[in-house]
Amino acid sequence: MTRVLVLEGPNLNLVGEREPEIYGRTTLDEIHAALHDQARRLGLELDAFQSNHEGVLIDRLHRRDFDAVIVNAGGLTHTSVSLRDALLGVARPFWEVHLSDPATREPFRRQNFLADVAEGSFVGQGPRGYELALEAVAERFGSGG
Repeated sequence: MTRVLVLEGPNLNLVGEREPEIYGRTTLDEIHAALHDQARRLGLELDAFQSNHEGVLIDRLHRRDFDAVIVNAGGLTHTSVSLRDALLGVARPFWEVHLSDPATREPFRRQNFLADVAEGSFVGQGPRGYELALEAVAERFGSGG
């Protein structure tokens, strides 16, 4: 069974309450519950992990106990060469998700250290972006519901 790691960075634990006009009202727990249901239907095993600490996210990646990654790096998208290096270093395909579209926001959010090395990016689609990324993983690995 294909193992998928959903990796989420700083402040995503506040999704659903933080700036709902940007990120929506769906909580991270609700997003994860829906993803677990979808993963079961698609024949995928899913582990969701969020941390506000860059090194903890990198350590989680270094465990390499997954076949693919769906990553919402939050603000680290725009700042972390180290997270990029870890994603490349573990040699697993990954898909990038952002609830909002960083390109339409503050100018500093236009810098993205992940997009050019990701298998795909799903931005500005709210929680649906995670679902689309999971479908992309299933398609890549030949799984299906």
